[in-house]
Amino acid sequence: MRNKRSVKFWIDAPPWLIIGAVVFITLVFIFMTLQSIGKQKEITTRLLVEKGDALIRSFEAGIRTGDSLQWSSFDLQKLLIEIAQQPGIDYMILTDAKGSILADSEPSLVGEYHGTDLEPGSVSDEKVGWRQVPNPEGADTFEVYRMYYPAGRESPAWIVFVGLDLGPVLDARARDARNTVVMALTLLLVGLAGIVSLLFAARYRSARTSLSRVKAFSDSLVENMPIGIVALDREKRIVSFNQTAEETLKLSSGDVMGKRADLVLPENCGELLKNLNAGGGIIEKEIGCTVAGSSLTLEVIAARLEDDDGSLLGNVILFRDLTEIVLLRTEVERNRRLASIGSLAAGVAHEVRNPLSSIKGFATYFREKYRMNPEDLKTAEIMVQEVERLNRVIGQLLDLSRPLDLNLEKKEIGQVILHTLKMVEEQARGKNVVLRSDLAALDPRETAALIDSDKIKQVLLNLFFNALGAMENGGILSVALRPDSGRKVRIDVTDTGTGIGKEALPRIFDPYFTTRPAGAGLGLAIVQKIVEAHNGEIRVESEPGKGTTFSVLLPVSEA
Repeated sequence: MRNKRSVKFWIDAPPWLIIGAVVFITLVFIFMTLQSIGKQKEITTRLLVEKGDALIRSFEAGIRTGDSLQWSSFDLQKLLIEIAQQPGIDYMILTDAKGSILADSEPSLVGEYHGTDLEPGSVSDEKVGWRQVPNPEGADTFEVYRMYYPAGRESPAWIVFVGLDLGPVLDARARDARNTVVMALTLLLVGLAGIVSLLFAARYRSARTSLSRVKAFSDSLVENMPIGIVALDREKRIVSFNQTAEETLKLSSGDVMGKRADLVLPENCGELLKNLNAGGGIIEKEIGCTVAGSSLTLEVIAARLEDDDGSLLGNVILFRDLTEIVLLRTEVERNRRLASIGSLAAGVAHEVRNPLSSIKGFATYFREKYRMNPEDLKTAEIMVQEVERLNRVIGQLLDLSRPLDLNLEKKEIGQVILHTLKMVEEQARGKNVVLRSDLAALDPRETAALIDSDKIKQVLLNLFFNALGAMENGGILSVALRPDSGRKVRIDVTDTGTGIGKEALPRIFDPYFTTRPAGAGLGLAIVQKIVEAHNGEIRVESEPGKGTTFSVLLPVSEA
């Protein structure tokens, strides 16, 4: 975690801070270089002082050894010349306390003055002094001097000067300084290169991490988008196929990746790509296609993917399943149409019912008046029956047009079914129809529901009468009750009648649609309305010549 924070700090650091750090490091290296050069100068100075002191001591030792010989000026001169012949020595001088030269490695200077410019008190016999003397003919001379008493403190003092050649020392210093500067610059450049490399490495790592995150995000976004995405390369091979595309087209990405789109995608999609490549631009349209035996309506957007220079990179297809939306549109339109018809029917029913009552009254009067005339009596009875039939139709119209007022009670549906079956036993025997029920093995607690029993009886009676009407030559009417998934109970009403044709099956719940000559076409519309008012669902399966099954699903009551 600490390393990540450090790298992040260098990545996010402003440029002036990095420049400041580089300048600080440079100043540190310059300071260390100057300190190293000063240290070398101090060491060479100490070595020169020690060398001069050693030469002075050797001169003093020579004098002390020859004390008994009573050294003359010539002997001192000879001793200085011999010592001064060693490498790196410019001169050796012996002066009195006033600076008058008593002996010199250069004999011609005897009697001259030397060292008169020394600061008072800088010469002692306990510690050597030194100074750098300019030399106009070459390198400067490093001069070491000290006071010496040849015969003790009582004798006059001498001053011994040793001039050492600074040429080799200065050359060595220059070489060391150059080496130190070169090494410092090398280390500085290496350090700066390391910092720059670290910055570049951190930037690269950051860019790579950001790119990986962006790629992971874009891949996840494409994979989990609620619309299907299919990307193709130049050869129309599939290179991307997201999860929504798999679910919609019922294809696995592993099975279609790398294959040509026209071989695996629905036929209409292939034609869309041909039109796209022929005309260019973007194509947006709704198409119908068949997927795994089911008809789907897809909203498809197809586009070309082009490079900056206009060259083709591939194609992309975006699609969305509109099947449910299309069905919803159809259902909304149907409901709107039914609402309009219902409003119209309610108005017509009210207008017709009043004169119909008068017609029925007159028909009843004529039936009683002409009771003795069979022919007129039959005509009057037909008038009464037709008026009653019209009245029933008007009642159904009113039931269809106005909202249902349900009186819900917890009822065991099996008992409601048995009671309703008894109401149609007489009609079933008259048509030679056998009634069967599969209810005995059920636990009443599993089939109890909150229902309006009168309305559910109306539903069952409509279904039973329709089934009997489809079996004019006899047959079997079966009723089954069983629990269904999703906390529902299912009622199946099955007949062995003539069945319903495929072209009529989608319209059987529409008002005024009927396949029976004497039917009004309102029974199943009312059945559907009652079932939906119970938050239920009605389904139908039919095969012409074999029979029909109506399934009513109702929610069971809560405990």
